[in-house]
Amino acid sequence: MSARRAGAHGTVPTRGRRGRRIALWTTSTVVVLAVLAAGLVYYRLNGNLSTFGSDGVSKDRPDAASADAQGRVPVNLLLIGSDSRDGANKDLGGGQDDGARSDTAILLHVYADHRHAVGVSVPRDSLVDVPPCMLPNKTWTKPQTDVMFNSAFSVGNTAQGNPACTQNTVEKLTGLRIDHTMVINFQGFADMTKAVGGVDVCLPKAVYEGDLDPNLGRRGKQLFKAGHQSIAGQQALDYVRIRHGLGDGSDIGRTKRQQAFLSSLIKSVKAKGMNPVALLPLADATTKSLTVDEGLGSAQKLVDFAMSLKDVDLHDVKFLTVPWRYQGERVALVHPDADQLWAALKADRTLDGQDTTPASAAPSSSPSASPAATVDGAGIRVAVYNGTATAGLTGRAAEALEAAGFTVTGRANAASRTHTATLVEYGPGEKAEAQKVAALFPGATLEAGTRAGISLTLGADYAAGRGATAAPPVPTGPLPTSVSQARSADDDACSDLTYG
Repeated sequence: MSARRAGAHGTVPTRGRRGRRIALWTTSTVVVLAVLAAGLVYYRLNGNLSTFGSDGVSKDRPDAASADAQGRVPVNLLLIGSDSRDGANKDLGGGQDDGARSDTAILLHVYADHRHAVGVSVPRDSLVDVPPCMLPNKTWTKPQTDVMFNSAFSVGNTAQGNPACTQNTVEKLTGLRIDHTMVINFQGFADMTKAVGGVDVCLPKAVYEGDLDPNLGRRGKQLFKAGHQSIAGQQALDYVRIRHGLGDGSDIGRTKRQQAFLSSLIKSVKAKGMNPVALLPLADATTKSLTVDEGLGSAQKLVDFAMSLKDVDLHDVKFLTVPWRYQGERVALVHPDADQLWAALKADRTLDGQDTTPASAAPSSSPSASPAATVDGAGIRVAVYNGTATAGLTGRAAEALEAAGFTVTGRANAASRTHTATLVEYGPGEKAEAQKVAALFPGATLEAGTRAGISLTLGADYAAGRGATAAPPVPTGPLPTSVSQARSADDDACSDLTYG
């Protein structure tokens, strides 16, 4: 018999067949190990994630978006950057007070075609109305009028913040239903930038320690050179937090740099490949510092959501700040520009006026469906008064008026807070203009006076939701330049980095 052993049936396996068997077993072992490894990673990620409960989300919410003819729906994701000093965040530059504030807030609208997306920054100092929000003891706050936007995240004064309250506030502000909310703190942000191997950024001039901390009292060492550079970890945090020494030193200028940073981050992620293998290390780096709503409360759901964005082209990812103006030391939102932006996103229209929804899926409309679409308030000045004890009415009514082109000259409480019906008062020769105001508030009473000027006094009918105005009309063309001039994710990192 040959020195080579015969097989079970007297055949002698060749070296090639034996090699293929070894290769097969090796490949099978690698596949099994890879599956087990992926399972362990998902298990670890699920353990890392924190979620916030849906019990704090308002029951009075905008309707969910409808699917198009192909069954696709747009998605609204609220991204919140927390400056909590909890845990390791204190060493990375977290807030110096107890609790947490929303240092950054971006509403990301992913269109139904999942090929376009718009990120809208809401300045933290914006004056907005905050609806009732749930406290840690499960009681609800009273609504607040004209308060800083970032105060919503601080309701309850906890180290984790109150993402549900911020979500409620954004839904009230925009009329858009938020599908998912994600909160990331300083530690998670730093880890995320390390996981992608750094992010390309740019600065118009060199930045020093004294620019990051004006209380330092000296220039300090250089933190950043001028021009392009790759940053990660603490450096990345410093970049997105710098205000002073650039432009007018405002939070608005910092918001521009945050948008540029996110654009570069998206480039880095897409360059590595939008697939689970590439995304898992990034998710692993961030989930320990991530709080999400229950709908995103697993690693699989997070990766699935990220994968749904793989076909979005960089040029079709836009970033902008909601139209704004300074109001003293705070920021006021500009109407009707802001209202037109929200209406366009609700209709899933792009900033250049394009409709991404197939014509067969577009909702039917008629001129009578939206009173705001048929009322032209251009050149008409109106003072708004709250004739009830319900807070927040003047802001809501003023937004509706400005969306229809009226100029709101003031907001205040009426001398009497017991009005049952909404009243429009007008001076000599102003009846036609007053009728236009009343058209936005069905059931309002008209009353002639002897003094010039038009005033709107809101009654209990308006507070109860009766006579509430319709949403602003859907824009049929490009939006105002305050909205349409947005940054694309493929823009040069050195462009549009400051304000003032």
